[in-house]
Amino acid sequence: MKKISKKKIRQIKDWIKFALAIACVVVFVIFFIFNLWSPLKRSVDVIVPKGASVTSVTNYLLKNNIIKSGDLFYFSVRLNGGKIQAGVYEIPRGAGVWTIADMFAHGRVATTTVTIPEGFTIVQIKNMLKNIPYLSGEVDCNKSLPVCNLKDGDIFPDTYRIARGTARLAVLDLAHKKMLEVKDSFKNYKYPTPLKDWNDVLILASIVQKETPIKREMPIVANVYLNRLNINMKLQACPTVVYAITAGEGDMHGQPLLSGHLKTVNPYNTYINYGLPPRPIANVGRDAIRAVLKPAHTDYLFFVADGRGGHKFSKTYAEHEKNHDEWRVIKSELNK
Repeated sequence: MKKISKKKIRQIKDWIKFALAIACVVVFVIFFIFNLWSPLKRSVDVIVPKGASVTSVTNYLLKNNIIKSGDLFYFSVRLNGGKIQAGVYEIPRGAGVWTIADMFAHGRVATTTVTIPEGFTIVQIKNMLKNIPYLSGEVDCNKSLPVCNLKDGDIFPDTYRIARGTARLAVLDLAHKKMLEVKDSFKNYKYPTPLKDWNDVLILASIVQKETPIKREMPIVANVYLNRLNINMKLQACPTVVYAITAGEGDMHGQPLLSGHLKTVNPYNTYINYGLPPRPIANVGRDAIRAVLKPAHTDYLFFVADGRGGHKFSKTYAEHEKNHDEWRVIKSELNK
């Protein structure tokens, strides 16, 4: 067998090194063209409509200077399965055709969060959703679907992560389904006397939710109202009056609640009606629900603001009047 000379071996090694260098250059060029060759100087949003063709999307990207080559994008789409999914996409700065095609093929749509605050009414929530620009569609519908007939207490306030461009009705439906899950999670709790069903629990929880944002106070506030219900005493809850005089919005927009408002004839006004109002006056979180199902055990019948964000509780009306006088002084000082 003929022996290969050292010179020949060196030549072969040199050719291998050269071939590897060329291969690296080719790989880099391909990588650059497909991933780094981009006209984008900043991130942009791209809406891919339902049923849009690859050609129409390619033309849109070219027209808006999002890609440099339609052929390369089309080729990238083909290598990613040949399909694109509808949705709103946030194309990052410097994204090449392969990155964009990969996003479209796998439906990596832009996401965002929608936070529904505890204690918001359906009216407030719908108004909030109307003002979120990255959602789509209306907040009302005329069908017999549950989402078209939502009432306070039907949805769960929470932070929801959704795709940008999601329909507003879909957000409401998501929050409604979450409330059904929450209801199921409390199914083993016993309803405290005199509450009869889940609707009663939500009604009282909504009043508690509107009365105090402080978690540790909620079971005490719930207990006060349960004590009143059990002795057939009017609840006299100011949030129910606000709900009545604002047609279910639940927001006075900075206007004061006056003594005349307490005489408003309305089924929700607990200053003139005994017992619970007909339905919840807001949408409630877990803490308020748990406070009603596991209330504190006290003899309190009254409470008033303490000027520090919380409340002072009392057993007798005389104590309550004393606390109320102290609150008037604090309020007067705060308004100076």
